Amino acid sequence: MTVYIDIIFMENLFMNCIILLCTGIITKTKINLIRIFLASTIGSIYAVLLYIQDLYILSNLSFKIALSILIIYIAFNPKTIKNFFKQLIVFYLTSFTFAGSSLALVYLLKNEILVLEGYPIKLILTGGIVGAVIVIIAFKNIKNNISKNDMICNLKIVQELKKVNMKAIIDTGNFLKDPITKMPVVVVEKQKLYEIIPKQILDNIQNIIDGEEDIDEYISKIRLIPFSSLGKENGMLVGIKVDSIFINYCEKEICVDDVIIGIYNGDLSKNGKYHALIGLEILEYEGGRKYDKHFRTVKV
Repeated sequence: MTVYIDIIFMENLFMNCIILLCTGIITKTKINLIRIFLASTIGSIYAVLLYIQDLYILSNLSFKIALSILIIYIAFNPKTIKNFFKQLIVFYLTSFTFAGSSLALVYLLKNEILVLEGYPIKLILTGGIVGAVIVIIAFKNIKNNISKNDMICNLKIVQELKKVNMKAIIDTGNFLKDPITKMPVVVVEKQKLYEIIPKQILDNIQNIIDGEEDIDEYISKIRLIPFSSLGKENGMLVGIKVDSIFINYCEKEICVDDVIIGIYNGDLSKNGKYHALIGLEILEYEGGRKYDKHFRTVKV
């Protein structure tokens, strides 16, 4: 059987490009087409050498893994070990899916026993495209299913040397701000605040606001936060200023000093999975540009 080296090279180049592009899309890595092309070229040269050289090292598993690592570094230049392993795993999963798609198409359309040398290039390339669609759709569905879990983070509230830990959810619809300081407001269930704020204060905030309770040390900490929601256009949420909060999310700890806690009378989650709502604006803070006075960011 005649084997055309240029066809082998171009076929593998095309497939490698698709696999690496899918890997970049799925892992949300910035794609550099030149780097993708260079990495794909190395993979194609390897495929050609497998055909023309009968060398043990080329088919050795360790060599193949090392080649995969080289391809990932050339294509994406990962900055962290975590990103590298994520890209490498997705690269392998995508490759396996592509191979399975090609096998399925050859079997369905040729209806004969599969022999590697007999693969029509059109079916292989079509299989690669089908595999790309399958992989991207599958990963998007998986992401949608787990996105809510990904939005759960750890929250610690500190007030006068007391602290309370709880789970919080990132609420993209939470735009509440203290009208005086313009600080974002974190909404917390009232029950969780009993551990750091005296029960007498929490249960009598309205009386304190009306001047019926003489508690000077807390009157300056209380805020009224206007809000609008479905069915309530001009609502008013009572808030209280605490010393600081710590948010652990995506390998980063964000500390917010003198933050306003909105007190919610009820349960925020039906199953008790979380007890606070954090606005996206706090998590998007980078380098202290927005609230230098209040924010500190450190790596976990």
